Amino acid sequence: MNIDLHKLTAALLYNPQDPILFNSGFFLYFFAALLLCYQFVHRSPRGRVWLFTLFSLYFFYKACGYYVGLVILAAIVDFNLSRWIYYSESRAKRNALLTFSIVVNLGLLFYFKYTDFFIGILNDLELGHFRPLKLLLPIGISFYTFENLSYTIDVYRRHFKPVDRFMDYLFFLSFFPKLMMGPIVRAADFIPQIDKPYHVTSEDISKGLYLIIAGLFKKVVISDYIYVNFVQYVFDDPSKHVGLECLMAVYGYAMVIYCDFSGYSDMAIGIARWIGFKIPPNFDSPYQSSSITEFWRRWHISLSSWLKDYLYIPLGGNRKGKTRQYINLMLTMLIGGFWHGANWNFIFWGGMHGLALAADKKRMEWEKRRQRPVSPAWRTVKKIGGILFTFHLVCFCWIFFKASSFSDAWTMLHQIFLNFDGGTWSAFYAGYSTVLWVMLLGYVLHFIPARTEERAVRGLQWLPSWSYVFILTGLIWAIIQVKTAQPVMPIYLQF
Repeated sequence: MNIDLHKLTAALLYNPQDPILFNSGFFLYFFAALLLCYQFVHRSPRGRVWLFTLFSLYFFYKACGYYVGLVILAAIVDFNLSRWIYYSESRAKRNALLTFSIVVNLGLLFYFKYTDFFIGILNDLELGHFRPLKLLLPIGISFYTFENLSYTIDVYRRHFKPVDRFMDYLFFLSFFPKLMMGPIVRAADFIPQIDKPYHVTSEDISKGLYLIIAGLFKKVVISDYIYVNFVQYVFDDPSKHVGLECLMAVYGYAMVIYCDFSGYSDMAIGIARWIGFKIPPNFDSPYQSSSITEFWRRWHISLSSWLKDYLYIPLGGNRKGKTRQYINLMLTMLIGGFWHGANWNFIFWGGMHGLALAADKKRMEWEKRRQRPVSPAWRTVKKIGGILFTFHLVCFCWIFFKASSFSDAWTMLHQIFLNFDGGTWSAFYAGYSTVLWVMLLGYVLHFIPARTEERAVRGLQWLPSWSYVFILTGLIWAIIQVKTAQPVMPIYLQF
């Protein structure tokens, strides 16, 4: 009995080696307990808020331990600051309070995420000999920091009135499906749903089931398998692999990062739908984009729209001439790259996308001036060519995003362009045939038209409710058969 109690206590406490994830075994028990408790409070808006908030804070504790206190602290600070901003009649006071909110939020983010980065720069410039603090990055801090900032800024802009109850704001900030890896949800989209009567339609259930199934499949079956069995080996030391292997690893990583992040986002959105909340989509088949501008409308939509509304437009957007527009694009993408991590590779990755976006704006201006009619056939060719070019441009940038250093990135490119060795295809296929077929499956599923997904959701609506349990149980059993021995941490967990 003591042994069982010890195991139970250990399972309930935070374990840094085994944080809770949507695809972890403990999450099934967590979610089942939430749904069970929910039956007792689902008719009470206040009861739902307290239940979801407590479960969300516990979920975050299981993910990152006592760093859960940072979420509570951030909620306390911005709940009060936003109210003081809204009810203050002095513009100078409102400006000072907003500035203080931005400094506090970004200060916490910079302290944990970028302190060692700048210490390294100072040491490299021989401006001192400072010892790195080696701080652990709190999970999700980049996401809930941006949610805090958007809330306070929108209140400052008088876009909406701040909430009157602290628990409502803490609930919004800590809502567990989107807490660790987004999507970055705006308060204006989420908070109005809190006091609405609980109502889940058959479409919510079927759509939620579809998203959970699709997310689990993308994350565990496609992303984890490709990464563990192929991609990580090549990126760990590209000099040991010929260009053919390096190129296929780049294609593999493009699918890995998409299925990893979008899979987790799909699960978050699906779980939220099941408990009565709608979170905006975060991905829209980005590799179907025919231009880099379109790609950023489809990739990490919540971050792209945040950067546009709270950085690009305040910088001037396209309102101050073309040159200033290009500068604003570059600054926005550089900061977007820096948001991903304290690493020069991320900044370089953001800079390349900034240059690409500026060049794409120039291309669109040139095409608009020409205004020449084109045939449907040429339009199709142009569309396919645009998709292929954009995909390879994004893949080229992924090399710098994934590589641990510039040296590794340049080695990867050297192997691809100067040591391709296509004659090794037969041996390569023999060794990695399953990985290649899983990659192909991922790309085929990615390019399936959206209407096919809609038909699948409508088909699930006709199934009896008991069949959902059967489908999920079957999927979980299938995933257990193919999943990797050790769980693969989601890529965006580090951001």
